[in-house]
Amino acid sequence: MTTSSIDISLSASAAQRVAAIAAKQAKPAILRLSVEGGGCSGFQYRFGLADTVEADDSVTQTDGVTLVVDPVSIDLVRGSEVDFVESLGGAAFRVTNPQAASGCGCGTSFAV
Repeated sequence: MTTSSIDISLSASAAQRVAAIAAKQAKPAILRLSVEGGGCSGFQYRFGLADTVEADDSVTQTDGVTLVVDPVSIDLVRGSEVDFVESLGGAAFRVTNPQAASGCGCGTSFAV
């Protein structure tokens, strides 16, 4: 079940992966997505476990896992889905961002 107060979503597979990582590290199941300048396309995604939700964060929940995005980053990822994919090349969190005009082969940076 997904409840959303923002226009971004967390897939069930990403929620399961965050829950597993958080349990191993004895942390809350809160994934923070932020966007920073850099990468090969101009912006890059950053993921990390958060201890708390900040008052100005945008928040969505899927299967008991919370995804938080800071107010600066939310404008760059609005409408996106955060997923966890496994392939022969490895496993990683991926952002499907409809605002991205271009991206890179690694899937971690984008341009608008």
